Amino acid sequence: MKFNSDKTTFGRHETFQLRYGWLTKGYQAVKKDPKVFESDKATVALGVGKNMVLSIRYWMRAIGMLEDKSNTLTDLANYIFDEKNGIDPYLEDEATVWLIHWKLASNPTLATTWYWFFNEFHKPYFTGQELQSSFVDFVKKNVKNKVSVSTLKSDAAVLTRMYVRSMGNTRTPMEEALDSPLALLGLITQSAGGRSFQSLPNTRSDLALGILGYAVIELMKSVGKNIIPIEDLMYSRDNTVAPGAVFRLTESGLIAKLELIVDYLPGVMEINETAGIHQIYIKKKINPTAYLDKHYRHNKVKGLAA
Repeated sequence: MKFNSDKTTFGRHETFQLRYGWLTKGYQAVKKDPKVFESDKATVALGVGKNMVLSIRYWMRAIGMLEDKSNTLTDLANYIFDEKNGIDPYLEDEATVWLIHWKLASNPTLATTWYWFFNEFHKPYFTGQELQSSFVDFVKKNVKNKVSVSTLKSDAAVLTRMYVRSMGNTRTPMEEALDSPLALLGLITQSAGGRSFQSLPNTRSDLALGILGYAVIELMKSVGKNIIPIEDLMYSRDNTVAPGAVFRLTESGLIAKLELIVDYLPGVMEINETAGIHQIYIKKKINPTAYLDKHYRHNKVKGLAA
């Protein structure tokens, strides 16, 4: 979860943004045939063209569903997408989309563009040209391997297409018009004229506590700390992912949610103040998935009650 200039990835999505159904379809195909992505039959099994097959594999890896150097399904993929025991195999709970967003934006190695935008790019209002120029400048200054400008511009365009709801262009084929599930989150919006974008901090009332709790524990586990300043959860420091930035939270919104998370799973987290610095302290080791378990178990009970 820390940016490393030697380990970056660009352009492997084949210019296709993540689409509805792709993760479910990809998971089911790998479950049936672990070598499906290495097979000539992949296009038939997945029902898409060759370039889309490569794109689906990339998104599954970038989100942490497939091991990067193999086609092995991860524990997280089985946790979400298993047809019998998966918590949300068809992305019916918006919390799962927030989780997918977190996994993508917290992966600077395989989703460098997404890491950069949500952790390093701080302009609330911008045009497509400004986004591309800032991204190209960042890569030139911080990435050791040479990357073509056209690839970087393509990445920036795919990013905005993934998070912005389609404008209903009638010239766009139906399949192309389908929004990415990430467009649900409202993290990037487009002006009425379509010439500019905005990505503004908000309180994110629709961001489930279980997802933020998962993100905080996963981050602290990855950096090997059991105490961290809340400010470091809000703003990216030393090339490290920050949940507050990834979820585009306001400072007050992050603090309010952290206070609720303390009681969400009692005895795990605590907020304390040392020398005027507010910090999150992990009182006991816990698997981040415990926060997901709490969310989905609670939602299942609510659904049954309804």
